[in-house]
Amino acid sequence: MFQKILIANRGEIAVRIIRACREMGIKTVAVYSEADRDALHTLLADEAICIGPAPSSESYLDMERILSACVSMKADAIHPGFGFLSENARFAELCEKCRIRFIGPSAAVISKMGNKSEARKTMIEAGVPVVPGSKEPVYSPEEALKMAKAIGFPVMIKASSGGGGKGMRISRSEEDFEMNFQSAQMESIKGFSDNTMYIERFVERPRHIEFQILADRFGNVIHLGERDCSIQRRHQKVLEESPSIAISDELRKRMGETAVRAAKAVGYENAGTIEFLLDKEKNFYFMEMNTRIQVEHPITEEVTDLDLVKEPIRIAAGEPLSLKQEDVKISGHAIECRINAENPEKNFMPCPGMITDIHLPGGRGVRVDTAVYNNYRIPPNYDSMILKLIVRGKDRPSAIAKMRSALGELVIEGINTNLDFQYDIINNKDFEEGNVDTDFIPSHFPDYVK
Repeated sequence: MFQKILIANRGEIAVRIIRACREMGIKTVAVYSEADRDALHTLLADEAICIGPAPSSESYLDMERILSACVSMKADAIHPGFGFLSENARFAELCEKCRIRFIGPSAAVISKMGNKSEARKTMIEAGVPVVPGSKEPVYSPEEALKMAKAIGFPVMIKASSGGGGKGMRISRSEEDFEMNFQSAQMESIKGFSDNTMYIERFVERPRHIEFQILADRFGNVIHLGERDCSIQRRHQKVLEESPSIAISDELRKRMGETAVRAAKAVGYENAGTIEFLLDKEKNFYFMEMNTRIQVEHPITEEVTDLDLVKEPIRIAAGEPLSLKQEDVKISGHAIECRINAENPEKNFMPCPGMITDIHLPGGRGVRVDTAVYNNYRIPPNYDSMILKLIVRGKDRPSAIAKMRSALGELVIEGINTNLDFQYDIINNKDFEEGNVDTDFIPSHFPDYVK
């Protein structure tokens, strides 16, 4: 087992990893930017080291500084968390060259699955259902239009290196195709320095269903059930739940087996997520693979009673999976709301600033993952998510009731948040009845979609 782990991240996920390591008897090193000098993860870790100024490009995304910090602090592994360098194949490769264990899959797998068109090709070869679309990447609007016509409108234009909803556009006709293609491609170039695109048929009003995967270096792969992440704004998840009300036991078995097959097809190792689109006829299609732990991993922890931070650490240390597929039991229902420092009334504009007072809800089945505290100043340099509120109930209605209560108890003063917006979602009749898809927010809250 590792003696010391450097956490190449910040915020609530860094805090979560520190706490897991502490329970495992592993020392931790926190890295921080000048803006995060007083951040909770720097206070909780055994050691902390500043890696640069506030901008991510000069701190949390600076591979050389993070690797130098790891060597100087004599850490034998790096946990990337999510975001930042967690899905950067070059960083994983550099860790391997420096003989530092990267807690995640290999650089080759990250590279293969990070390229959406390559991932799609791999899944087709493995017999995993994919949305009808282009088999090869495209670079020009002219050749892309030919493919779109062959596939049939509407189509989804996607960046091969995309993520987080960037580099994606829907085109419903030839008239708007070129404009949408160029817009998506420019976004991809700006965000990922990559002009490679591909085209898929647009699945109308699907559910976004993802399966949690664990895989060790001995070829053992299991899934931990699904998460329904259909409630999104601009392809960014807002609220997640597990299990999905739309999934029967038989469908869960089929989708889970497909997810395992997909992971085995690329020789996957560590924690990951296979994401599917589920249409109205219960047909499911591979969308992408996330080669890291997910923001929403706590709801899977709540319904399986497994620790999704400790297990990947054990896998990275060379240990086999501690359980088999038949050991995985899903019990109860869990919901997660992402609480962001943003103003929904102003197109969800980020609202950094000082938290003057905060009261966190509690009680049985209520969990809060956060790194904020009273008089903490939220810097303007990073993602606006400040807190994850997670509840677990014996069934979906009881989980909804518990989340309603927890949101009502949560108080954050000094900044604007999306707390009231989350409360509106939880109290929506269609949400209560499980009538949700990826168009839920645009169709039910049009005033918030601009």
